[in-house]
Amino acid sequence: MASERQINVGGVQIGGGAPVAVQTMTKTETADLAATMAQIRRVAEAGADLVRCAVPREKDADALRTIVRESPIPVIADIHFNHTLALKALDAGAHCVRLNPGNIGGPDKVAEVVRRARELGTPLRIGVNSGSLPAHLRELEYTNPVEALVAAALGVVELMAQLDFTDFKVSMKSTSVPNTIASNRLLADKIPYPLHLGVTEAGTKWSGSLKSAVGLGTLLADGIGDTIRISLSTFHAEEEVKVAWEILKALRLRRRGPDLIACPTCGRLQFDMDTVVAEIERRLEAYEDPIEVSVLGCAVNGIGEARHADFGITGAKDAGAIYSKGKMLRKVRTEDLVDELFVEIDKYYAAGKRVVRDERAAAEAEQWLAENEDATAITPERLAALEAEAAATERDSPVAGRRFTRAAGPPAGLAREDQGRDAA
Repeated sequence: MASERQINVGGVQIGGGAPVAVQTMTKTETADLAATMAQIRRVAEAGADLVRCAVPREKDADALRTIVRESPIPVIADIHFNHTLALKALDAGAHCVRLNPGNIGGPDKVAEVVRRARELGTPLRIGVNSGSLPAHLRELEYTNPVEALVAAALGVVELMAQLDFTDFKVSMKSTSVPNTIASNRLLADKIPYPLHLGVTEAGTKWSGSLKSAVGLGTLLADGIGDTIRISLSTFHAEEEVKVAWEILKALRLRRRGPDLIACPTCGRLQFDMDTVVAEIERRLEAYEDPIEVSVLGCAVNGIGEARHADFGITGAKDAGAIYSKGKMLRKVRTEDLVDELFVEIDKYYAAGKRVVRDERAAAEAEQWLAENEDATAITPERLAALEAEAAATERDSPVAGRRFTRAAGPPAGLAREDQGRDAA
């Protein structure tokens, strides 16, 4: 259900089968060039494909020329209420302008912006928001908010058709996760244009990330959505980018940087896994390659449940082991697990992405694992062995080789006997 149409935002393709683009919004006053540019560089480093800047004042529109020129990623101008600021943002070279027809002043104002965008070859994002629907839909919003959102979006699409303008994407956001999902599903069936996804005003880094993961993850898993923004109550825009990437990585839609796998812990845990996982996650930020790294808390699950990981560790009270692709590399002291894990990862890259394995150290680790396994735990390996043993010792069936058929009725002879008894 991916969008048919595609637009180009400063070299980033959106829609038409292009990878889902990650964007965020600066939290600074746009006119504060030093602070804004510093934040843009941080979000670009975190993996943002696009960045949006609020333009509520003349001085912000003036600052856009410098921002567009110096930004390492395409810049989108975010406009509300004042269509003249949209015109100035376009003239300043913004790679895209976000416009909300619900509060910009009516179709005539929208038409002005569209004409200028067409002249410059600049795409628009048409934003519909549950908090700023057109006046004629506000009553419907109370009785059927999903229908109101979709009606507002379709009205804007119809306006674009009347203006003979097709270089745009549509966003339709709500603070409600179910409404966001339902409305975007309906709209995706009705229009061919790229969709920008987001749960607006999602909340804190904790709650907002969960809401966004549920809402956007559901839609993306359905094949709906071409670019996403995570809206979190934080001054650190790069945190929004990180969450967006984790959602895309979880769905295998895009890959960027390492993927950390960590067990939820249980009563078998014998070392400070919380600290270990946090340190590994922090140190993995320095690596750009999409490798999988597993941190599992005990010898029972360490190999069996993360056999696919490029690198992993499993630990006990005094010692642990480092492994790769299900094979042990070496045993180390628990306090050295993190440092030695990164020694092995760095050796891997130094060897041209080839795992360096010392057979003697690996054998020692294998022996340690065998001595620390729970003999009663049913690991995948032990289950496979039990099944193989059962298959090998199973006795032949006492009726093996015989063939049975089910007749439609009793045998002919039996039928005649029964008839004779009945007659008697």
